[in-house]
Amino acid sequence: MRVHVRLFAVQRELAGTRDLDLELPDGATIEDAWAALVARFPVLGPGRPSIRFARNAAYAAPTTGLADGDEIAMIPPVSGGATDDRAGAAGHRRIVELRADAFDAGILAELSDRLALPQDGAVVGFLGVTRVTPGTPAPGQEAEGRRHAGRAVEALDYEAHDVMARRVIETIADEIGARFGVTRLGIVHRTGEVPLGAPSVAIVACAPHRDAAFAAARYAIDETKARAPIWKAERFSDGKVWIGEPARDAPKTEATPREPSV
Repeated sequence: MRVHVRLFAVQRELAGTRDLDLELPDGATIEDAWAALVARFPVLGPGRPSIRFARNAAYAAPTTGLADGDEIAMIPPVSGGATDDRAGAAGHRRIVELRADAFDAGILAELSDRLALPQDGAVVGFLGVTRVTPGTPAPGQEAEGRRHAGRAVEALDYEAHDVMARRVIETIADEIGARFGVTRLGIVHRTGEVPLGAPSVAIVACAPHRDAAFAAARYAIDETKARAPIWKAERFSDGKVWIGEPARDAPKTEATPREPSV
């Protein structure tokens, strides 16, 4: 059988390609696909401990069986697609976007105007911006991180698996509705180059009570950074460093529902 492999971020750079096809025997698993990939590109091998996998845009275990025509995404450490502006029953509204175009702090007002209803007593916004100090290098990027230690970050480059990122963020939004009762939520993330000091992610949560809105906004940014297949590289004057941790494929187990307060 033949499967299609997609590579992202540091893996894409190491292999020198974004897409390729692999011929595998019947009954092959995702782990078999990884082994075949490393046989073609040995430089990828050391990254295995921090790699997660996706089959047809959904996280999957290495032991998952494959079928002819499957798409396998190799998910390196993440940083943590189109517009979805849905209005539903009882005031449910959700905005999920990946934007290639720049936005500024005014996006919080834009999202609030699109989301908030008269019964909302709390509108909580979060804006993540590019900072000058370096973050933690992704596994395998430690040497490059040391080379740039003490230097100023000049910009960030963001890359995403668009379809899968949107699905993951939609799942996070579903969890927020179930955990905190917040059903009016906006999550917008940049892709491409983001200059120093410019926003890369915006979150707005609207609810009748402030505790629920604060909890929803915090959960949205924490889980998006930990689970959505969105990668970032810090750009310096003479190179760049990929940043992040191995992706989680589920919520943190210690997260528990909480009741909104007055």
